Formats: sequence, structure tokens, C-alpha cells
Amino acid sequence: MHRSLLSALTGLALVGGSLLAPVAASAQHDDIVETAVAAGSFGTLAAALEAAGLVATLKGEGPFTVFAPTDEAFAALPEGTVESLLRPENRETLTAILTYHVVPGRVTAEQVVALDAATTVNGADVRITTPGSGVKVNDANVITTDVMASNGVIHVIDAVLLPPEAMSDRSAERPMSRRDARDAQRARDLLMLAIDRGVPLFNDGFAAGTAGIYEVAARSVLAAEFSLPSRAERALEAGLEDGARIHDPADRAWAYRRALDRALDALDARMALRDRH
Repeated sequence: MHRSLLSALTGLALVGGSLLAPVAASAQHDDIVETAVAAGSFGTLAAALEAAGLVATLKGEGPFTVFAPTDEAFAALPEGTVESLLRPENRETLTAILTYHVVPGRVTAEQVVALDAATTVNGADVRITTPGSGVKVNDANVITTDVMASNGVIHVIDAVLLPPEAMSDRSAERPMSRRDARDAQRARDLLMLAIDRGVPLFNDGFAAGTAGIYEVAARSVLAAEFSLPSRAERALEAGLEDGARIHDPADRAWAYRRALDRALDALDARMALRDRH
């Protein structure tokens, strides 16, 4: 069975070879980022890597295997998604998505077909299936394989992969209701107020007071039973758990602050979806 699947993948590489043939010829000298840029079909991916601060990583020694979405794949996302992800405040979300496209090591087409799944740099697994004569990574089709670079290999896919955390956030899959918008704004206002009050207090040396303000804000948002993105709720819950284990007031304040920032990132990303539908 693996022999026939390998033949199918090889056929895909030959059919799609014209797209990236010039790149493959110089693969011994170009790293993954240079190879993708030279191909001319990954402008959005390159911009996203830059915005997430991952360019230096993928130009490093590696090796890495990258499932690279084309510009058309990014364009197929709901209107405004790419613009939202490229904003500095959404860098954490963008990084989570991009690292879900990268697998440690050099995994060639021959090795891919022997796998049912692969663990990404994100920490989550991608599914690998072989329906018919093709190969899929989650729901994305592999359209070109084994584009070799000096520090790894690229397999081209026709859709952007979303990590399980993003897929499980059902609130991002539907239009935002008036209640959603109202609750998200109220939660955001409360968290921002806590940060505005906590920062000067922390700078004046009152770390315990700052930690108290942040903790109360997180607990208040959760107790209010707002309709919130699950990622925002998980961030606050995890932050409260982390803070409860920390004795140093300054470290505890920072633990709560990171939780508030992650929750705000999730709220901002969700609110950015309001006008898409």
C-alpha cells in the first residue's frame, strides 16, 4: 500500500514541479525562507513569518519540514482574517497557527505516506490521510512535495491549517451576536481597567497590590458568565491556577498579567471577526 501511495505523491511532485522547479534547483544553497520567497507563491506566508518573528528560526540550522499554504490558501480564509492576524496584538495567535505548519526534522514524501499523524512545533498533531490517490494534512490537500532546502523540506498545501485550540473555539465559527459583542467589550474594559490601575502601582513598588487587582479582575470576568471565546476563559483560568502557586508578589503579578494579556488577545481576535459575515 505504501508503494502505491508513494507513487501517487511522486506523481503530484512531477505534476506540480513546474511551479517550483527553479527553486528545487537551488535548494542546496537556499534555506526554507529563501526557497519559499523565491517560489513567488508564498508572499502571505513570508509576511506572516515576519510578523510572528519566526523568520530567523526557519533560517536556522533545523532541519524542519514545512507544510506551506499558498497565497491562494490564505486568500480563501474569511475576509479580514489575514489582516487581523498580522496585527502586533495578535502575534501569539499567529505564532500558534504558523508553528502548527512546521514539523521538526526533514520528513520527505516517502516518510509522510507511512505516517498517520505528525507532531508539530506547536505541540499539537496534524492528521495525515491518503484518500484516493492524494494525500491530505488535516483537511488540506498536498499539491507539491519534496521542495528541498538547505535546512529542511517544503510540502505545498492548498489550505491553511488551524490548530485544535482554534478549531475548538466555536465562537469564532459563527457571526458575533449583540450579546457576544457586548460581553466581549465589557470583559475587555474590565481587564484593561485592571491593567491601567495595576501598572503604576507595580512601578511604585506595590507588587502585592497589583497582583490583587489582576486576580480580582480575572475572577470577576469569569464569575460574570460572559459569552466569551473559550481561549480567553482558558487563559484566565490557567493564570489563576499559576498565580495561586507563586509566593513572590512580583512573580505572581506577572503571572496574572500574562493571563490578562492572553485573554485580551483572544477577545481582540474575536471582536475583529464582527464584520466578516
